Amino acid sequence: MGVFQNRKFRSSAESGTFAARYRAMLAKRPFLLFGLPFMTVIIAGSFILTPATAIRYERHDRRVRQMSREEELGVGKQGRRVDMREEYYRLAAKDIENWEQKRVERLKGENDGVL
Repeated sequence: MGVFQNRKFRSSAESGTFAARYRAMLAKRPFLLFGLPFMTVIIAGSFILTPATAIRYERHDRRVRQMSREEELGVGKQGRRVDMREEYYRLAAKDIENWEQKRVERLKGENDGVL
């Protein structure tokens, strides 16, 4: 027999405690005494924290909500007045879609950027 034993010595006073009985039962039924309570705590925490998370996202959505057309233009009692026809014709005058690509003339001896 070896000099050192594999199991730790436990006195008779220590063996009658709740912790000692729990350790002995835990070795026999680990899922029932550790896994199930652990999963229960995780699921309960999920149900408790769900409303708090929803409130947080609602606050964020209120700050970053999409503006309506009237809010964009500042139309309202205190906002500036905008005529939609005037804005349309002002933007249409730029005629972005009718453009023609032209090659710029280079000076003699100037590199045209093509290798």
